[in-house]
Amino acid sequence: MDAVKVFNFIISIVFIVCYSYQFLYILIPYVMKDKPMKPAVGHRYAVLISARNEQAVIAKLIESIRRQSYDLGLVTTFVVADNCTDDTARVAAEAGAIVFERFDSVRVGKGYALNYLLRRIDELFPERPFDGYFVFDADNVLEENYIEEMNKVFSNGSEIVTSYRNSKNFGDNWISAGYALWFLRESKYLNGARMKLGTSCAVSGTGFLFSQKVLEECGGWNFFLLTEDIEFTVFNVIRGRKIGYCRSAMLYDEQPTRFTQSWRQRLRWARGYLQVFGKHGGGLLSGIAHGSFSCFDMTMNIMPAAVLSFLGVFINGAAAVFGLATGQDISVVGESLLSMLGNSYLTLIIIGGVTTVSEWKRIYAPNWKKLVFTLTFPFFMFTYIPISFAALFARRVTWKPIAHTRSASLAEIRAAAETLSSRTA
Repeated sequence: MDAVKVFNFIISIVFIVCYSYQFLYILIPYVMKDKPMKPAVGHRYAVLISARNEQAVIAKLIESIRRQSYDLGLVTTFVVADNCTDDTARVAAEAGAIVFERFDSVRVGKGYALNYLLRRIDELFPERPFDGYFVFDADNVLEENYIEEMNKVFSNGSEIVTSYRNSKNFGDNWISAGYALWFLRESKYLNGARMKLGTSCAVSGTGFLFSQKVLEECGGWNFFLLTEDIEFTVFNVIRGRKIGYCRSAMLYDEQPTRFTQSWRQRLRWARGYLQVFGKHGGGLLSGIAHGSFSCFDMTMNIMPAAVLSFLGVFINGAAAVFGLATGQDISVVGESLLSMLGNSYLTLIIIGGVTTVSEWKRIYAPNWKKLVFTLTFPFFMFTYIPISFAALFARRVTWKPIAHTRSASLAEIRAAAETLSSRTA
Protein backbone atom coordinates (compact mmCIF):
# COMPACT_ATOMS: atom_id res chain seq x y z
CA MET A 1 0.00 0.00 0.00
CA ASP A 2 2.96 2.29 0.42
CA ALA A 3 3.34 2.09 -3.35
CA VAL A 4 0.01 3.91 -3.65
CA LYS A 5 1.34 6.80 -1.56
CA VAL A 6 4.37 7.00 -3.82
CA PHE A 7 2.13 6.91 -6.90
CA ASN A 8 -0.10 9.71 -5.55
CA PHE A 9 2.99 11.77 -4.75
CA ILE A 10 4.25 11.30 -8.31
CA ILE A 11 0.84 12.29 -9.72
CA SER A 12 0.92 15.46 -7.61
CA ILE A 13 4.41 16.33 -8.82
CA VAL A 14 3.42 15.80 -12.47
CA PHE A 15 0.40 18.09 -11.94
CA ILE A 16 2.70 20.76 -10.52
CA VAL A 17 5.15 20.41 -13.41
CA CYS A 18 2.35 20.63 -15.97
CA TYR A 19 0.38 23.50 -14.49
CA SER A 20 2.58 25.61 -12.20
CA TYR A 21 3.16 28.07 -15.05
CA GLN A 22 -0.55 28.90 -14.95
CA PHE A 23 -0.13 30.21 -11.40
CA LEU A 24 2.44 32.61 -12.81
CA TYR A 25 -0.25 33.70 -15.28
CA ILE A 26 -2.18 35.12 -12.31
CA LEU A 27 0.55 37.71 -11.77
CA ILE A 28 0.90 38.80 -15.40
CA PRO A 29 -2.19 41.08 -15.63
CA TYR A 30 -0.84 43.06 -12.68
CA VAL A 31 2.85 43.33 -13.54
CA MET A 32 2.77 43.81 -17.31
CA LYS A 33 1.27 46.72 -19.19
CA ASP A 34 -0.75 46.44 -22.38
CA LYS A 35 1.21 47.01 -25.55
CA PRO A 36 0.36 50.28 -27.34
CA MET A 37 -2.01 49.90 -30.28
CA LYS A 38 -2.26 51.71 -33.57
CA PRO A 39 -5.43 53.63 -34.44
CA ALA A 40 -8.21 51.29 -35.55
CA VAL A 41 -9.57 51.28 -39.08
CA GLY A 42 -13.03 50.26 -40.20
CA HIS A 43 -13.61 46.68 -41.37
CA ARG A 44 -16.65 45.00 -42.79
CA TYR A 45 -17.86 42.10 -40.67
CA ALA A 46 -20.24 39.18 -40.98
CA VAL A 47 -21.79 37.90 -37.77
CA LEU A 48 -22.33 34.12 -37.70
CA ILE A 49 -24.92 32.63 -35.36
CA SER A 50 -25.69 28.93 -35.25
CA ALA A 51 -29.02 28.35 -33.52
CA ARG A 52 -31.02 25.23 -32.75
CA ASN A 53 -34.41 25.84 -31.14
CA GLU A 54 -33.35 29.21 -29.72
CA GLN A 55 -36.52 31.22 -30.24
CA ALA A 56 -36.52 32.27 -26.57
CA VAL A 57 -33.18 34.09 -26.65
CA ILE A 58 -31.96 34.86 -30.15
CA ALA A 59 -33.83 38.16 -30.55
CA LYS A 60 -31.95 39.65 -27.58
CA LEU A 61 -28.60 38.80 -29.17
CA ILE A 62 -29.58 40.38 -32.48
CA GLU A 63 -30.91 43.42 -30.60
CA SER A 64 -27.55 43.81 -28.85
CA ILE A 65 -25.80 43.62 -32.24
CA ARG A 66 -28.08 46.32 -33.65
CA ARG A 67 -27.23 48.55 -30.66
CA GLN A 68 -23.47 48.43 -31.24
CA SER A 69 -21.46 51.66 -31.21
CA TYR A 70 -19.57 50.38 -34.28
CA ASP A 71 -20.73 51.53 -37.74
CA LEU A 72 -23.65 49.16 -38.39
CA GLY A 73 -23.32 49.79 -42.12
CA LEU A 74 -20.25 47.54 -41.88
CA VAL A 75 -22.00 44.70 -40.02
CA THR A 76 -24.28 42.03 -41.48
CA THR A 77 -25.87 39.40 -39.24
CA PHE A 78 -26.46 35.85 -40.49
CA VAL A 79 -28.25 33.03 -38.69
CA VAL A 80 -28.38 29.35 -39.54
CA ALA A 81 -31.49 27.83 -37.99
CA ASP A 82 -30.04 24.36 -37.63
CA ASN A 83 -32.51 21.47 -37.46
CA CYS A 84 -35.00 23.70 -35.67
CA THR A 85 -38.49 22.55 -34.73
CA ASP A 86 -39.55 25.91 -33.29
CA ASP A 87 -39.80 29.51 -34.56
CA THR A 88 -36.08 30.37 -34.37
CA ALA A 89 -35.90 31.23 -38.08
CA ARG A 90 -38.93 33.53 -37.98
CA VAL A 91 -37.86 35.29 -34.76
CA ALA A 92 -34.33 35.85 -36.08
CA ALA A 93 -35.57 37.19 -39.41
CA GLU A 94 -38.01 39.57 -37.69
CA ALA A 95 -35.15 40.80 -35.49
CA GLY A 96 -33.17 41.78 -38.59
CA ALA A 97 -30.91 38.85 -39.47
CA ILE A 98 -30.44 37.11 -42.80
CA VAL A 99 -31.59 33.57 -42.03
CA PHE A 100 -30.87 30.21 -43.66
CA GLU A 101 -32.54 27.01 -42.54
CA ARG A 102 -30.62 23.75 -42.45
CA PHE A 103 -31.99 20.23 -41.98
CA ASP A 104 -29.48 17.42 -41.71
CA SER A 105 -29.89 14.60 -39.20
CA VAL A 106 -26.56 12.96 -40.12
CA ARG A 107 -24.02 15.80 -40.00
CA VAL A 108 -25.05 17.20 -36.63
CA GLY A 109 -23.14 19.83 -34.70
CA LYS A 110 -22.08 23.45 -34.67
CA GLY A 111 -19.10 22.84 -36.95
CA TYR A 112 -21.33 21.51 -39.73
CA ALA A 113 -23.80 24.35 -39.21
CA LEU A 114 -21.08 27.01 -39.51
CA ASN A 115 -19.67 25.33 -42.60
CA TYR A 116 -23.13 25.38 -44.20
CA LEU A 117 -23.70 29.02 -43.23
CA LEU A 118 -20.39 30.18 -44.68
CA ARG A 119 -21.11 28.37 -47.95
CA ARG A 120 -24.52 30.05 -48.19
CA ILE A 121 -22.93 33.45 -47.50
CA ASP A 122 -20.46 32.80 -50.34
CA GLU A 123 -23.38 32.08 -52.66
CA LEU A 124 -25.10 35.31 -51.60
CA PHE A 125 -21.89 37.39 -51.66
CA PRO A 126 -19.55 35.75 -54.21
CA GLU A 127 -17.28 38.79 -54.12
CA ARG A 128 -16.47 37.94 -50.47
CA PRO A 129 -16.72 41.49 -49.15
CA PHE A 130 -16.19 40.67 -45.48
CA ASP A 131 -12.87 41.29 -43.77
CA GLY A 132 -13.77 39.19 -40.77
CA TYR A 133 -16.36 36.91 -39.21
CA PHE A 134 -17.72 36.99 -35.67
CA VAL A 135 -19.07 33.79 -34.12
CA PHE A 136 -21.70 33.93 -31.36
CA ASP A 137 -24.07 31.51 -29.69
CA ALA A 138 -27.74 32.41 -29.76
CA ASP A 139 -27.94 32.99 -25.99
CA ASN A 140 -25.20 35.66 -26.00
CA VAL A 141 -25.74 39.35 -25.32
CA LEU A 142 -23.04 41.93 -26.18
CA GLU A 143 -21.94 45.14 -24.52
CA GLU A 144 -22.55 48.11 -26.86
CA ASN A 145 -18.84 48.63 -27.57
CA TYR A 146 -18.11 44.94 -28.21
CA ILE A 147 -17.46 45.09 -31.97
CA GLU A 148 -15.71 48.45 -31.68
CA GLU A 149 -13.25 47.06 -29.11
CA MET A 150 -12.68 43.81 -31.01
CA ASN A 151 -12.01 45.83 -34.15
CA LYS A 152 -9.16 47.63 -32.36
CA VAL A 153 -7.31 44.36 -31.71
CA PHE A 154 -8.16 43.09 -35.19
CA SER A 155 -6.81 46.34 -36.69
CA ASN A 156 -3.53 45.77 -34.87
CA GLY A 157 -2.77 42.55 -36.65
CA SER A 158 -4.52 39.79 -34.68
CA GLU A 159 -6.40 37.86 -37.35
CA ILE A 160 -8.13 35.72 -34.74
CA VAL A 161 -9.43 37.48 -31.62
CA THR A 162 -11.32 36.14 -28.62
CA SER A 163 -13.11 38.15 -25.94
CA TYR A 164 -14.16 38.40 -22.29
CA ARG A 165 -16.90 35.90 -21.38
CA ASN A 166 -19.26 36.83 -18.56
CA SER A 167 -22.44 35.13 -17.35
CA LYS A 168 -26.13 36.06 -17.28
CA ASN A 169 -26.91 33.62 -14.50
CA PHE A 170 -23.95 33.21 -12.14
CA GLY A 171 -26.26 33.22 -9.13
CA ASP A 172 -28.67 30.47 -10.19
CA ASN A 173 -26.84 27.62 -8.46
CA TRP A 174 -23.42 26.00 -7.91
CA ILE A 175 -23.40 24.57 -11.45
CA SER A 176 -23.96 27.82 -13.33
CA ALA A 177 -21.51 29.54 -10.98
CA GLY A 178 -18.90 26.83 -11.58
CA TYR A 179 -19.07 27.40 -15.32
CA ALA A 180 -19.03 31.17 -14.91
CA LEU A 181 -15.97 31.19 -12.65
CA TRP A 182 -14.11 28.93 -15.05
CA PHE A 183 -14.79 31.21 -18.03
CA LEU A 184 -14.01 34.35 -16.03
CA ARG A 185 -10.71 32.81 -14.99
CA GLU A 186 -9.99 31.79 -18.57
CA SER A 187 -10.61 35.35 -19.76
CA LYS A 188 -8.71 37.20 -17.05
CA TYR A 189 -5.88 34.85 -16.12
CA LEU A 190 -5.31 32.65 -19.14
CA ASN A 191 -6.06 34.67 -22.26
CA GLY A 192 -5.30 37.96 -20.52
CA ALA A 193 -1.85 36.75 -19.52
CA ARG A 194 -1.17 35.10 -22.87
CA MET A 195 -1.97 38.33 -24.72
CA LYS A 196 0.43 40.36 -22.58
CA LEU A 197 3.17 37.74 -22.97
CA GLY A 198 2.78 37.62 -26.74
CA THR A 199 1.87 33.93 -26.86
CA SER A 200 -1.32 32.51 -28.36
CA CYS A 201 -4.69 32.74 -26.66
CA ALA A 202 -7.45 30.14 -27.11
CA VAL A 203 -10.93 30.41 -28.60
CA SER A 204 -13.65 29.32 -26.20
CA GLY A 205 -16.78 28.30 -28.06
CA THR A 206 -18.30 31.73 -28.59
CA GLY A 207 -17.37 35.38 -28.81
CA PHE A 208 -14.52 35.31 -31.29
CA LEU A 209 -13.49 36.82 -34.60
CA PHE A 210 -11.41 35.52 -37.50
CA SER A 211 -10.32 37.09 -40.76
CA GLN A 212 -11.13 36.18 -44.34
CA LYS A 213 -7.46 35.30 -44.74
CA VAL A 214 -7.65 32.78 -41.90
CA LEU A 215 -10.79 31.26 -43.38
CA GLU A 216 -9.04 30.83 -46.73
CA GLU A 217 -5.93 29.35 -45.11
CA CYS A 218 -8.13 26.86 -43.26
CA GLY A 219 -9.83 25.93 -46.53
CA GLY A 220 -13.21 27.00 -45.13
CA TRP A 221 -14.71 25.99 -41.82
CA ASN A 222 -13.70 22.32 -41.72
CA PHE A 223 -13.78 21.77 -37.97
CA PHE A 224 -16.29 19.07 -37.15
CA LEU A 225 -15.02 17.42 -33.96
CA LEU A 226 -17.12 17.62 -30.79
CA THR A 227 -15.11 20.67 -29.69
CA GLU A 228 -14.79 22.53 -32.96
CA ASP A 229 -13.54 25.66 -31.15
CA ILE A 230 -10.56 23.82 -29.66
CA GLU A 231 -9.85 22.14 -32.98
CA PHE A 232 -9.88 25.55 -34.69
CA THR A 233 -7.52 26.92 -32.01
CA VAL A 234 -5.07 24.03 -32.18
CA PHE A 235 -5.09 23.93 -35.99
CA ASN A 236 -3.96 27.56 -36.11
CA VAL A 237 -1.53 27.36 -33.18
CA ILE A 238 0.28 24.44 -34.81
CA ARG A 239 0.74 26.61 -37.89
CA GLY A 240 2.33 29.38 -35.87
CA ARG A 241 -0.61 31.77 -35.75
CA LYS A 242 -1.16 33.65 -32.48
CA ILE A 243 -4.72 34.21 -31.37
CA GLY A 244 -5.32 37.60 -29.78
CA TYR A 245 -7.54 38.62 -26.87
CA CYS A 246 -9.63 41.73 -26.22
CA ARG A 247 -10.36 42.17 -22.52
CA SER A 248 -12.54 45.25 -23.12
CA ALA A 249 -15.01 43.35 -25.34
CA MET A 250 -17.52 41.65 -23.03
CA LEU A 251 -20.38 39.28 -23.77
CA TYR A 252 -22.80 37.48 -21.49
CA ASP A 253 -24.06 33.96 -21.94
CA GLU A 254 -26.30 31.50 -20.13
CA GLN A 255 -24.82 28.55 -18.26
CA PRO A 256 -26.55 25.22 -17.57
CA THR A 257 -28.20 24.79 -14.18
CA ARG A 258 -29.16 21.10 -14.24
CA PHE A 259 -26.47 18.50 -13.58
CA THR A 260 -27.75 16.12 -16.26
CA GLN A 261 -27.47 18.89 -18.84
CA SER A 262 -24.05 19.89 -17.54
CA TRP A 263 -22.85 16.28 -17.58
CA ARG A 264 -23.90 15.86 -21.20
CA GLN A 265 -22.21 19.08 -22.29
CA ARG A 266 -18.95 18.47 -20.43
CA LEU A 267 -18.87 14.85 -21.54
CA ARG A 268 -18.90 16.16 -25.10
CA TRP A 269 -16.10 18.58 -24.24
CA ALA A 270 -14.01 15.86 -22.60
CA ARG A 271 -14.42 13.48 -25.53
CA GLY A 272 -13.77 16.40 -27.88
CA TYR A 273 -10.43 17.12 -26.18
CA LEU A 274 -9.45 13.50 -26.75
CA GLN A 275 -10.52 13.77 -30.40
CA VAL A 276 -8.48 16.93 -30.89
CA PHE A 277 -5.38 15.40 -29.35
CA GLY A 278 -5.88 12.23 -31.39
CA LYS A 279 -6.06 14.25 -34.60
CA HIS A 280 -3.57 17.04 -33.87
CA GLY A 281 -1.43 15.65 -31.03
CA GLY A 282 1.45 14.91 -33.37
CA GLY A 283 1.50 18.49 -34.58
CA LEU A 284 1.37 19.82 -31.01
CA LEU A 285 4.22 17.59 -29.86
CA SER A 286 6.25 18.53 -32.92
CA GLY A 287 5.65 22.19 -32.12
CA ILE A 288 6.80 21.65 -28.53
CA ALA A 289 9.94 19.91 -29.80
CA HIS A 290 10.65 22.97 -31.94
CA GLY A 291 10.27 25.34 -28.99
CA SER A 292 6.65 26.50 -29.35
CA PHE A 293 5.34 27.54 -25.95
CA SER A 294 1.88 28.01 -27.46
CA CYS A 295 1.83 24.33 -28.49
CA PHE A 296 2.88 23.33 -24.96
CA ASP A 297 0.22 25.59 -23.45
CA MET A 298 -2.56 24.17 -25.65
CA THR A 299 -1.43 20.60 -24.95
CA MET A 300 -1.62 21.22 -21.20
CA ASN A 301 -5.12 22.61 -21.59
CA ILE A 302 -6.59 19.69 -23.50
CA MET A 303 -4.81 16.56 -22.26
CA PRO A 304 -2.86 15.93 -19.00
CA ALA A 305 -5.52 16.82 -16.39
CA ALA A 306 -8.01 14.25 -17.68
CA VAL A 307 -5.38 11.52 -18.00
CA LEU A 308 -3.81 12.18 -14.60
CA SER A 309 -7.21 12.32 -12.89
CA PHE A 310 -8.19 9.03 -14.51
CA LEU A 311 -4.93 7.35 -13.49
CA GLY A 312 -5.19 8.65 -9.93
CA VAL A 313 -8.73 7.43 -9.33
CA PHE A 314 -8.17 4.13 -11.17
CA ILE A 315 -4.98 3.19 -9.29
CA ASN A 316 -6.38 4.19 -5.91
CA GLY A 317 -9.63 2.36 -6.59
CA ALA A 318 -7.82 -0.77 -7.76
CA ALA A 319 -5.58 -0.68 -4.69
CA ALA A 320 -8.59 -0.40 -2.39
CA VAL A 321 -10.35 -3.33 -4.06
CA PHE A 322 -7.17 -5.42 -3.91
CA GLY A 323 -6.64 -4.56 -0.26
CA LEU A 324 -10.19 -5.54 0.69
CA ALA A 325 -9.92 -8.79 -1.27
CA THR A 326 -6.65 -9.78 0.45
CA GLY A 327 -7.51 -8.52 3.92
CA GLN A 328 -4.91 -5.75 3.97
CA ASP A 329 -5.25 -2.44 5.77
CA ILE A 330 -6.48 0.05 3.16
CA SER A 331 -6.45 3.07 5.46
CA VAL A 332 -3.20 4.18 3.78
CA VAL A 333 -5.04 4.41 0.47
CA GLY A 334 -7.84 6.44 2.00
CA GLU A 335 -5.46 8.80 3.79
CA SER A 336 -3.36 9.30 0.66
CA LEU A 337 -6.39 9.89 -1.53
CA LEU A 338 -7.95 12.31 0.94
CA SER A 339 -4.66 14.19 1.15
CA MET A 340 -4.51 14.47 -2.64
CA LEU A 341 -8.15 15.61 -2.84
CA GLY A 342 -7.59 18.07 0.00
CA ASN A 343 -4.62 19.64 -1.76
CA SER A 344 -6.64 19.81 -4.98
CA TYR A 345 -9.52 21.50 -3.14
CA LEU A 346 -7.20 24.14 -1.69
CA THR A 347 -5.64 24.77 -5.09
CA LEU A 348 -9.05 25.21 -6.71
CA ILE A 349 -10.23 27.45 -3.86
CA ILE A 350 -7.25 29.71 -4.54
CA ILE A 351 -7.99 29.77 -8.26
CA GLY A 352 -11.70 30.42 -7.74
CA GLY A 353 -11.12 32.88 -4.92
CA VAL A 354 -8.63 35.00 -6.85
CA THR A 355 -11.03 35.10 -9.78
CA THR A 356 -14.01 36.03 -7.62
CA VAL A 357 -12.15 38.84 -5.87
CA SER A 358 -10.64 40.35 -9.00
CA GLU A 359 -13.89 40.12 -11.01
CA TRP A 360 -16.18 40.91 -8.07
CA LYS A 361 -17.89 43.90 -9.68
CA ARG A 362 -18.47 42.03 -12.93
CA ILE A 363 -20.17 39.07 -11.25
CA TYR A 364 -23.89 39.79 -11.13
CA ALA A 365 -25.07 37.91 -8.05
CA PRO A 366 -25.67 38.68 -4.36
CA ASN A 367 -22.44 38.91 -2.38
CA TRP A 368 -23.26 35.86 -0.26
CA LYS A 369 -23.69 33.77 -3.41
CA LYS A 370 -20.34 34.92 -4.73
CA LEU A 371 -18.73 33.66 -1.52
CA VAL A 372 -20.67 30.41 -1.26
CA PHE A 373 -20.20 29.47 -4.90
CA THR A 374 -16.47 30.14 -4.64
CA LEU A 375 -16.41 27.44 -1.95
CA THR A 376 -18.39 25.04 -4.17
CA PHE A 377 -16.23 25.71 -7.24
CA PRO A 378 -13.81 22.85 -6.41
CA PHE A 379 -16.73 20.39 -6.22
CA PHE A 380 -17.86 21.51 -9.66
CA MET A 381 -14.36 20.83 -10.96
CA PHE A 382 -14.19 17.46 -9.16
CA THR A 383 -17.20 16.30 -11.19
CA TYR A 384 -14.86 16.30 -14.19
CA ILE A 385 -13.27 13.13 -12.75
CA PRO A 386 -16.22 10.81 -13.49
CA ILE A 387 -16.84 12.74 -16.70
CA SER A 388 -13.27 11.96 -17.79
CA PHE A 389 -13.91 8.29 -17.10
CA ALA A 390 -17.10 8.37 -19.14
CA ALA A 391 -15.38 10.20 -22.01
CA LEU A 392 -12.79 7.45 -22.27
CA PHE A 393 -15.26 4.56 -22.25
CA ALA A 394 -18.63 5.86 -23.47
CA ARG A 395 -19.59 4.12 -26.69
CA ARG A 396 -21.01 7.13 -28.47
CA VAL A 397 -20.84 10.77 -27.52
CA THR A 398 -22.79 13.10 -29.79
CA TRP A 399 -23.51 16.79 -30.01
CA LYS A 400 -26.82 17.70 -28.37
CA PRO A 401 -28.28 21.19 -27.96
CA ILE A 402 -28.36 22.95 -24.59
CA ALA A 403 -31.72 24.53 -23.80
CA HIS A 404 -31.54 28.31 -23.23
CA THR A 405 -34.43 30.12 -21.59
CA ARG A 406 -32.82 33.16 -19.93
CA SER A 407 -34.01 35.93 -22.23
CA ALA A 408 -32.50 39.23 -21.12
CA SER A 409 -31.41 42.35 -22.94
CA LEU A 410 -28.27 44.23 -21.98
CA ALA A 411 -30.45 46.85 -20.28
CA GLU A 412 -32.18 44.15 -18.23
CA ILE A 413 -28.85 42.58 -17.24
CA ARG A 414 -27.59 45.98 -16.09
CA ALA A 415 -30.83 46.76 -14.24
CA ALA A 416 -30.56 43.48 -12.35
CA ALA A 417 -26.95 44.29 -11.50
CA GLU A 418 -27.90 47.75 -10.23
CA THR A 419 -30.65 46.24 -8.08
CA LEU A 420 -28.17 43.83 -6.53
CA SER A 421 -25.69 46.65 -5.91
CA SER A 422 -28.32 48.78 -4.16
CA ARG A 423 -29.33 45.86 -1.92
CA THR A 424 -25.74 45.18 -0.85
CA ALA A 425 -24.66 48.82 -0.52
